[in-house]
Amino acid sequence: MSFTILQKRELVPTLHQMEINAPRVARKAMPGQFVILRIDEYGERIPLTIADFDAQAGTITLIFQEIGKTTRQLASLAAGDSIADVAGPLGNPSAIEKFGTVVCVGGGVGIAPIFPIARALKSAGNRVISVIGARSADILFWEDRMNEASSELYITTDDGTKGHHGFVTDVVQNLLEHGEHDEHGERAIDRVIAIGPPVMMRAVAGVTKPFGVRTVVSLNPIMVDGTGMCGACRVLVGGVTKFACVDGPEFDAHEVDFTLLMSRLAMYLPEEKEALDCDLRSSVGEAAAEPTV
Repeated sequence: MSFTILQKRELVPTLHQMEINAPRVARKAMPGQFVILRIDEYGERIPLTIADFDAQAGTITLIFQEIGKTTRQLASLAAGDSIADVAGPLGNPSAIEKFGTVVCVGGGVGIAPIFPIARALKSAGNRVISVIGARSADILFWEDRMNEASSELYITTDDGTKGHHGFVTDVVQNLLEHGEHDEHGERAIDRVIAIGPPVMMRAVAGVTKPFGVRTVVSLNPIMVDGTGMCGACRVLVGGVTKFACVDGPEFDAHEVDFTLLMSRLAMYLPEEKEALDCDLRSSVGEAAAEPTV
């Protein structure tokens, strides 16, 4: 069985949105879950969070950034092409219930996976305050979707080209310090959910911890089988080893060992660079060998 790409478009340079026909996955998918795909029989398995899903249409939406060999190869595909394997939905879904006021933070590509969570939380009756950030306005995406899924939306850019000039943590800090209070005088923010680069999630956790606000992050470590057997996705949470694929991907941000997470993510950078360089050299060689008219 193969999975047909129905739509494919570039959101911003090197960032792509892909809608795939995957009826069985779409019927079971829930916010916070992911899939593991393999482009062809020779390809590696890579995890990608489900950014959206439509059970009736039988489709899932994935957003990915060109970083290594496989994501570059995936970006070369177009509507009508097929992917060999899409396994999922995997991982535990996000906890969706009426918490009260929830702050959803999406940084960079993390905007994609935070979207279905924010949408579901709003549908469950929560007041959803979303904070999304990017390095600059030209690589910000899904602002319209996030606005629709939120009660309030704040935008930040590192260079100040849109919204707050600074980081998502600046807005979160301000909400915690100067936000509304409930009838008991307690701060009205009941939960924070952050998805993005590990350094961003660690920063959000550092801001919320002094306020005692429950904070959840979604981890995307190196992963192979997605079933808990290989152990590649192990993370340290509260001093205990967990597997992101079966125990997560969401964990208590105040318990995550982000230093270990980031060091493990960097383990295979030389090999990833070598694979990408080989692929680029191969592409150049093929182009040079093509006959000219």
